[in-house]
Amino acid sequence: MEESTAVSRRALFAGAGVSALAGTLALAGEGAPAAAADAASVLATNSKGRSRMRPAYHVSVPDNWKNDPQRPVYIDGEYHYYYLYNADYNEGGGGTAWRRATTSDHVSFRDRGVAIPKFSNGNGDCWSGSLVVDERNTAGYGEDAVIALVTQAPDGRQAQYLWYSTDRGRTFQPGGDAPVLQNPGVHDFRDPKVIWDADRGRWFMANAEGQRVGFYVSADLRSWRRVGEFVRTDLGLIECPDIFRMTADDGTTHWILGISANGKGRGLPATYAYWTGAFDGASFVPDHGEPRWLDYGFDFYGAVTYPNHDASGAEDPTLRRAIGWANFWDYPHNTPTLATDGYNGDDMIVRDVRLTAGDGGYYLASTPTAALAQYAKKTHRLGDVAVSGVRDLEVRSLAYDLSCELVWDPAAAPSNIGFEVCRAPGGGRHVAAGAFLNGPFTYVNRRPTINPTGGESQTPIDPSTGRLAVRILVDRTSVELFVGDGRVVHSHRVFPLEGDDRIRLYANDGSATFRGLTIRELAI
Repeated sequence: MEESTAVSRRALFAGAGVSALAGTLALAGEGAPAAAADAASVLATNSKGRSRMRPAYHVSVPDNWKNDPQRPVYIDGEYHYYYLYNADYNEGGGGTAWRRATTSDHVSFRDRGVAIPKFSNGNGDCWSGSLVVDERNTAGYGEDAVIALVTQAPDGRQAQYLWYSTDRGRTFQPGGDAPVLQNPGVHDFRDPKVIWDADRGRWFMANAEGQRVGFYVSADLRSWRRVGEFVRTDLGLIECPDIFRMTADDGTTHWILGISANGKGRGLPATYAYWTGAFDGASFVPDHGEPRWLDYGFDFYGAVTYPNHDASGAEDPTLRRAIGWANFWDYPHNTPTLATDGYNGDDMIVRDVRLTAGDGGYYLASTPTAALAQYAKKTHRLGDVAVSGVRDLEVRSLAYDLSCELVWDPAAAPSNIGFEVCRAPGGGRHVAAGAFLNGPFTYVNRRPTINPTGGESQTPIDPSTGRLAVRILVDRTSVELFVGDGRVVHSHRVFPLEGDDRIRLYANDGSATFRGLTIRELAI
């Protein structure tokens, strides 16, 4: 969680003093909160008798508040996804619990209720951490016990505590009142990410400590020894570290270290930064000095990645998935969904992530997770659409997946090619996404619509190629632009009105072809 020197991180978890509607359920299933009984009265206040701004195919919290995703774990053939949840947010209460949802396809998530209630013991509420399945019973709670290493902060002193589950991750108990990793006397000491280091037969932890990531090892998840660190002083407060190994598309194997970072002071994103490099069990040596970014938009913070498993349960080293919080700490309470639907908290789409060899080294390429195609309710195949100026489409939708290849003549290139999505009937409000060839850069510009802060994200391109593959996900309060093979993604939260469902194509100062233009309307 991003923290300023003037505002405590705990204050950010508290409600914003908003008296909002009781929450409706986006994730139906066991453990549904009592607030579901009030759904009829909530819907009665909505003019069309439905959720007005809740996304159609992205994860959203059933009620009140969510923030950080926690790395999903694979148990009994499905993925268990936990996130920080505050059931008292709408009443102004503070603190977070861990709430659980399960999925088998990374698109449809079933709510399972709270797994770790907030303020369960004298150490305060539970913040971010990570879970592992203890297959070897190293911690002593039984084979395949689910162990959570979690940050708590009694008396404001952050430290790491062990919680355990013997019912397959449904509920957790504290493994004692004392921390398993004590704070050595620093202000920021949180978000432990634990993996099994198979090469050395021990557990490894990456822990966020201000402007460094501390490295620790353990045989039993209880006693930790510091062995190294990764320091970065130019990316703001480091949070939510991540470390994993992947096999690239050329068959080589690499380690990746990721962090949630704030590069705004350097004109860089404030999302998930990562480095490829070498890991020896105690230190990480990056291949390159500057980080790469999993997202260049404004709203992909606190992201986590997790491995893919095949039908036998074995991990696939060539594929990981990533999920990120659709918000940022500059404006955590600024969302109309509180008034329309009684909740504050969505995630961006789960991505399939692969390691790709390219010019300048290896990078992570993202695509919306493959199962999303199964949720297409209607498909519009518009073919090759030639545009000179503007063209308004007849398709109207609030939730869809748009894809095409933008093609132009490099010798007579237009200045600007792209889309107005979330476009108002009169055309004033919209979100612009495309390629400004005079820049040259790709962009998402949310200034022309209702949004948290305005602004435009930009990433460079080469206009001499004369072509650019794009894919845009629109879902009521979010726009995600995937460029090329997904090395570049722009994720933004936006707040269009209910009637802002138009789509316009444009090619300014020239012409372009929107080749293979396809729009799939989506819903779970």
